[in-house]
Parts: sequence; C-alpha cells; structure tokens
Amino acid sequence: MKKIFGFLGMALLGGAITLGGYKMLFDKEVVVERTVSHPMQTVTASYNPALDRANTTENSVDFTTAAENTVHAVVHVKNTAIRTQTNPLDLFFGNGNGQRRYEQVGTGSGVIISADGYIVTNNHVIDGATALEITLNNKRKYKAELIGTDAENDIALLKIDADMDLPYIPFANSDNIKIGEWVLAVGNPYNLTSTVTAGIVSAKGRDLEGNRSIDSFIQTDAAVNPGNSGGALVNTRGELVGINTAISSRTGSFIGYSFAVPSNIAKKIVDDILEFGAVQEAILGVNIDGRDVDIDGVKIASTSDGGGAQKAGLQSGDIITKVNNVRISKFSELRGQLTAKRPGESVSITVNRDGETVTKEVKLSKKDSFVSRVFKVVLKDLSKKEKKKYGISYGAKITENANKSLDYYGVKKGYIITKINKKPVKNAAEASRRLDFSSSKGSPIYIEVINLKGETERYAFR
Repeated sequence: MKKIFGFLGMALLGGAITLGGYKMLFDKEVVVERTVSHPMQTVTASYNPALDRANTTENSVDFTTAAENTVHAVVHVKNTAIRTQTNPLDLFFGNGNGQRRYEQVGTGSGVIISADGYIVTNNHVIDGATALEITLNNKRKYKAELIGTDAENDIALLKIDADMDLPYIPFANSDNIKIGEWVLAVGNPYNLTSTVTAGIVSAKGRDLEGNRSIDSFIQTDAAVNPGNSGGALVNTRGELVGINTAISSRTGSFIGYSFAVPSNIAKKIVDDILEFGAVQEAILGVNIDGRDVDIDGVKIASTSDGGGAQKAGLQSGDIITKVNNVRISKFSELRGQLTAKRPGESVSITVNRDGETVTKEVKLSKKDSFVSRVFKVVLKDLSKKEKKKYGISYGAKITENANKSLDYYGVKKGYIITKINKKPVKNAAEASRRLDFSSSKGSPIYIEVINLKGETERYAFR
C-alpha cells in the first residue's frame, strides 16, 4: 500500500512540475507578444526641426512626366551578324571545307529623334550587323536601315519606315546640364522592355582611362546595364541630354557609374551624317601642352601654321579657360566643345595670358590628319590635286611613319594607302580606324599603297 501512495505522490509532483513549467514558459511568451511599447519612430540623422511633410511632397522631384514622355520613344535594337567559324577537324578528316556559318545576335537600345523614324544608337550596338530589327515599346517590329556611323564617338543613325508618326525625344543643350541635376536612363537592359532608372549627374567632361575616342562623357549614377547601350539619358522635362554608352564595372553589370555621349555631340554627328554623309570634325589649330596637370585650363604648346588659332592671335603659353562662355578646366572639356562644332564655325576663345584675360574669335578648320596609334602612322586626306594626279577617288597619305615594319620595307612619307585588307579606304579617318582595329586584334594586315613613283605595292603584316 505504501508503494502505491509513493507512486501516486511522485505522479502528482511530476504533474505539478510540468504544469508549473508550462505556466512559466508558454504563459510568459504569450504575455510578451501581447505587450505593446511606444511605436518606433524614424527621425532624420541631423538635429533639424521636424520636416513639414506637406511642403516636402510639393517640392519633391516628379519623374512621371519625363518617364511617360520618353519610354515609348526608346526602342529595342536587335542586330544579326553572319559569322564564319573554322573547324580544323573537318579539314583533317575531309568532311568539308572546314568552315561553318552561323548567326550571332546582339541587342541594345535606340532613341527615336524624329516622327518620321530616325533613330540614334551606339555604333558598337550595330557594328558588323548584316540585318537590323527595331522593336517599339508596343511590340511592333520594323526592319532598320543604317544611315551612317561615327565609330570614334560611338554614334550610329538608323531609319525605319512606319505607317504612323512616331513618338520622339527632343534634343536638349547638354552644356546646360548641371552636376547634381536629376536625370533618367531609359533603355532595354537584359532584353527587358523599356526600363527607367533615376540618378544624378555625377560629373561632366569625363575622360575614361583606356578610351582613345570619346573624351567628354556625362557621368551619372543612374543604373545602366548590358542592353542599355544606345538608350536615352533625359532630364526631368523628358529632353535628351545624352546617349547611354558605357558603365564602370568589374562584373559586366552596373556597380555605381554610367557614362553617356552628350546630346550636343550626338546631334552634331546626326546633322553631319544627314547633310554630308560623314562627320565633319573641326579643329582649333593648336597643339596642347599636357605636362602641367595642375593648371586650371588647357595650355597651348604651339599653333598650327595658317590655322584658325594662329590667324586669330592665340599664342604659345596661352591657357584656354572658356569656349563660348563655357568654362574649360581640362582637355576633355575642350575636346567635347570642339566635337560639337563644325568646320567653318567661329568660336569665342578666352585665354589666360600671363595673368591677363584675353578673348579671341577663332574660325575652326576641318581636321584632315589622323593618328593610327597602334599602327604608328599619321595619315592625311588626299587633296583634289593628288587624287587627279594618281587617278583615284580615295586613299590616305602617310605624313609620319614610326612603324618599323613599314620602314623596313621602304614605305615612306608621301606613300598613299589605297586599300586595307583588300578593301578601299575612303579617307584618313577610316584608314586609321581600320589599322588600329586590325592591329589591336592581332589580325594579319594587308595594305596596298601607291609609292612616290606612282607604282602600286602590296604588303602583308602579322
């Protein structure tokens, strides 16, 4: 009997312990969940008085109008290129000629700039394409015609024929955009339909390291990713201030900064292509002294004989501080201003001459000499007299030669390059660009030249 009461006592004690534990654990947890303290408040990081929410709402930046006005004027650009691939196994086993043709498809963005279907994009978006297709934001597709390109400034002009007036984005004066101003990037990243991101202008006249061409980018922190190339950078009024071109990245995706070709440069290139069929590059007629990097401006080392700067009275040692009242603090800003101008235009150049401010009106000349940095030659356009003398309508004359291979074969100043890789060269700009491209890729280069006696010579370089 005592054992029974003993077991019963132990059971009751165990139950009491269990019930007590339950009360301590579960009842306490429920009470904690139901306990309500004062709600958390979010405050500003400074000690300013509380914000007036009504005024804040009224003064906030509204992106909706700019987005609505631009999203339908930015298009998806699809380029198709036919490539040839060599398979040495086919040659070895006799299964064919060892070559296989295949399609390579690339995508990007473009900006409609007129109701009749002219579209601006990047040259690298359409480079090498055999077919171009444009998809509007409403999913309608059109075949596009390539009107012209400027590889140096990475701009291309396309045209589509639609059966309606198309929405378009008007150009703004990119000189007027300010650092800190809000901008929107509109494009088609990762093959998505038109996407809008916002940021501010971080810098102007930006020169990217390793970039040998464009030296006057607008830098923003608006997110731009692969597929955005050729898309629009617009202000809060929905006006075009730039063509999105590049990103700063170690991964291939956006990590902080993007870069756009200023609208003034893009518009000038488009106008040149439509009027002349090629870009008309203007020069000031000066050589730059870049040794002193601490000066505020651009120092003139010398002026070109007979050039606009020399005729206007600019001198060696002058420091250029303004172009048409636009402040110049570095070479990239000067180059950006000149790139947006045409030969024959006059510009007001303000210089610091030994502490004195001097302003001169300079008539810009047409650039006719181009440097192939990789191939190490300076090329100049042919004069009408030279074309008539040799009975040709195209070519580029060598005016300086630092290429040891050319020198070894006896190619000298005055020789005229007429063909590169068996294709005629139109002018010095095209010749220098094609030589640099082939040299940088490590591809074989075949050139045809006319020597000083008027004889045709051909050379191959590896």
